[in-house]
Amino acid sequence: MSATIWHNPRCSKSRQTLALIDAQRVPVKIFPYTKQIPTADQIADVLRLLDIPAIELMRTGERLFKELGLSKTDADDVLIKAMVENPILIERPIVIANGKAAIGRPPENVLDIL
Repeated sequence: MSATIWHNPRCSKSRQTLALIDAQRVPVKIFPYTKQIPTADQIADVLRLLDIPAIELMRTGERLFKELGLSKTDADDVLIKAMVENPILIERPIVIANGKAAIGRPPENVLDIL
């Protein structure tokens, strides 16, 4: 078994989640989503694995969310497009393992899928 983490090294929760995965001795692939931009299909796949609407994967508190005129009632396709164009809006970290996904907020959330 291995895991993939959508990782932002500047985020403390992302670093803590990566350390937690390492402590479990699970091989992990790091996907630096702010440098290697995910496609709309990749984001849609994560949403399916998480079984959540796009708005729940967004950092709505980011100033950019408001500057772009985004709303919590926008359609998923609008929000996914915004995340592709502005990956900093993607909630982090996301861990994918065993055909499931979890958001590491708090980091312990990912233990259930490892």
